[in-house]
Amino acid sequence: MAEATAAAARSIDRGRALAWLQDYGVYAAIALLVAVNAVITPHFLSTENLRTQLIQVAPVVIVSLGMALVIGTEGVDLSVGSVMALAAALLPLYLGYGAVPAIVAALAGGLVVGLVNGSLVAFVGVQPIVATLALFVGGRGLALVIAGGRLKDIRNPDLLGLGSGGVAGVPVPVLIAAVLTVLVMATVRRTTFGRRVVAVGGNRTASELAGLPVKRILLLVYVIAGILAAVAGTLATARLQASDPSSLGLLMELSAITAVVVGGTPLSGGQVRVLGTVAGALLIQLVRATLIKHDMPDSMAQMVQAAIILVAVYAARGRGGR
Repeated sequence: MAEATAAAARSIDRGRALAWLQDYGVYAAIALLVAVNAVITPHFLSTENLRTQLIQVAPVVIVSLGMALVIGTEGVDLSVGSVMALAAALLPLYLGYGAVPAIVAALAGGLVVGLVNGSLVAFVGVQPIVATLALFVGGRGLALVIAGGRLKDIRNPDLLGLGSGGVAGVPVPVLIAAVLTVLVMATVRRTTFGRRVVAVGGNRTASELAGLPVKRILLLVYVIAGILAAVAGTLATARLQASDPSSLGLLMELSAITAVVVGGTPLSGGQVRVLGTVAGALLIQLVRATLIKHDMPDSMAQMVQAAIILVAVYAARGRGGR
């Protein structure tokens, strides 16, 4: 009897530890990385370095916000990197008409990809990983065809201002990422659509029986993810001052999924943690910056990301099994 009680107590303690790790582990990891870098990395806390880190992480945050909504419905979107490349390829085609038409065209490309993904998942019944894998491959191929397989310089000052400009000292990409974060958080917490996204991810069958427009919700979620990926592609292109669909957005899927999972949103759906997702993106950026600043290859950062995903998934499963 005593042994059984002790075992139950250990199980409860383990569950609490895993729950804490899922809820607050990402914030603790960020604090630890900042503290370590403040000691071992020269000029890490300088204003210029912090500004650079925030600018670099902004596209990851934006893509991850859309990924969080998709994963919240128990789905996944592997096409976000290709959407970024497609946006980059579309921008030069319409810059002759001005920055606004070019940006609209890029966002329209993301919307179309989202419509295709969402239609395959919601109406055809294709598994999300299969549906989005098709455009993971085909989307970048289309972008390369549109761009003629060449890198193209961007010279439009209005578009370039999105990558290098600022408002009250805040870089435009960071400001856009912050505004989108607030909008997505408000959508999840305050709107009927946000509550329905969580409900669909928690139990799709029950949601259908309750009369929720499940197919429309799924379609909208993938459309939002596609548009946000196009926004990220536009900002990244403006910052690089060149359209390079062959490399823009590569492995962005891994970064976005890592940010979402590490931020506490379970792959099983039914929950969306927006602030946790932003923190997860910051953690990824800090890991990569730390390794690069100490002459480690970027492949090492990818291995660390994989390890972080495994820890996050283990914590989520352990918590769910309490």
